[in-house]
Parts: sequence; structure tokens; C-alpha cells
Amino acid sequence: MSAMPVPDVAAFDELTREACIDQWRRTIGGQPLKYVSVQFMRSALAYEAQVKVHGGHSAAVRKALKAALKQDQKPVRKTGKGTPPSQTVLRPGTHLVREWNGRTYQVEVLDGGFQLDGKRYRSLSAIARKITGAHWSGPRFFGLG
Repeated sequence: MSAMPVPDVAAFDELTREACIDQWRRTIGGQPLKYVSVQFMRSALAYEAQVKVHGGHSAAVRKALKAALKQDQKPVRKTGKGTPPSQTVLRPGTHLVREWNGRTYQVEVLDGGFQLDGKRYRSLSAIARKITGAHWSGPRFFGLG
């Protein structure tokens, strides 16, 4: 029995947007969303190549992911004060990553605040406003809410 060749994931770094879209259609199927970055497509294609050779997640991990997805899809009940309960607790040292207009932003969670590019902010919404120039819900901008 011969071993399957290990994919050269570095080769995906060289793909143009058009090549990524073509490879996406052949590998994943369908058309990628218009706003998906080239870097994201490259990473997804490299991941798919690795899964093809080495297999995907274990059954236990797939089960945990499905349970988390089910939990996330449950309707949020309002508390007595009219605000939804917080589902995400951000611990100091956690890093949040968001790509916006071709740039990747990394935010570090601190005690009582956040840090972006060496500057401290009181809220994620202030950081989202700094990045986009528009009012955003910070947790929503970073995919937390």
C-alpha cells in the first residue's frame, strides 16, 4: 500500500484570486462568496488538501462542533433587564483576529480593556470604529455576538 503524497500547502500561497476561485470550484464546489479574501481561500484550500490526505476531525471533535452549533442556533432569551445574556467570556490574554479591507487586525484582551497596535481601548466597539470609520457593535464586528 503506497502512502498518499503530502500536499505542498506552501504552493497555495502563490495562487492568484482567479486560480483560487477555479481551485475552489473544483475542490469545494460552487462559487466562493464575493467578499472572501484571497488569503482566506488559500487557507481553506490548503486545509482541504490536508484533510484529503490525512483525514478530517475525529468523531469526538465533529460531535462537539455540532453540539456547539446547535447551542449557538438556540434563540437568545431576554433577561429581566431586557438584555441578552452574555454567551462569550473574554479572558485576558485572548487574541481576537479580524480581517478588514485586506488588512488583518489582532486585538489582545486585557484586564478591563483591549489593545490594538500597542494602544489601549476601553471597548471592542471603539476598536471597530477605529478600524472601519463607522459605528459597529464591537462584539459583532469580531464575530462574538
